[in-house]
Amino acid sequence: MKIKTILVSQPEPANGKSHYAELASKNNLKIDFQPFIHIEGILGKHFRKERINLLEHTAVILTSKTSIDNFFRIATEMRVAIPDSMKYFCVTESVALYLQKYTVYRKRKIFFGKGKFPDLMGLITKNREEKFLIPLSDMHKNDIPLLLEKAKINFTKAVLYKTVCSDLSHLSTKKYDILVFFSPTGITSLLHNFPDFKQNGTKIACFGPSTAKAVIEAGLRLDIQAPNPQAPSMTMALEQYIIDYNKNNK
Repeated sequence: MKIKTILVSQPEPANGKSHYAELASKNNLKIDFQPFIHIEGILGKHFRKERINLLEHTAVILTSKTSIDNFFRIATEMRVAIPDSMKYFCVTESVALYLQKYTVYRKRKIFFGKGKFPDLMGLITKNREEKFLIPLSDMHKNDIPLLLEKAKINFTKAVLYKTVCSDLSHLSTKKYDILVFFSPTGITSLLHNFPDFKQNGTKIACFGPSTAKAVIEAGLRLDIQAPNPQAPSMTMALEQYIIDYNKNNK
């Protein structure tokens, strides 16, 4: 049996134009999209228990649009007016520009890096007199706090949002030849929603070493892994595997 159907555990690209659309067109595939996880904000009543005073901080480190949304959401829930003097340190320019949703961009002190957090560290260390707040997910990696600690930056971690399993009760995994995952929590959601899941002939593709580890630890078979030397992207890895598999299963 040839591979004909793929389920990608992410939201569908907004404009419909993507490498997945090209992959489907070139290889006569049906590709569906379904997020296996989603973000939920930590409630104000739970945040209060952390005893973090937003106004004790003079700068905020923002690593994503989600961190911006939840920083201003929690400020609203706590009835805290963020002062105009607050400084914002963003990992990319696009994240910085997203601040326009909540504040007057040109009147604020906003700094941004080139895409990787270590690039932003130079700007942070030049402003080490500030007291920084960094909004994070409950499942954040510890590399950013460790960099800040190493540089002896005065900062507070604020867990403002969490990653939770989506309800997939409407879904049938048996319809798909390949399931594609991008995070360990995606695997957690698969097993949470389908505790009796049997892989059998279903292929599992994953992106990144931590996701690969989660697949194996769950006792599942990992068929396609990206990035790899021949395929730096998920769509490239899928296409190489599908062409080879279908050629051998005519």
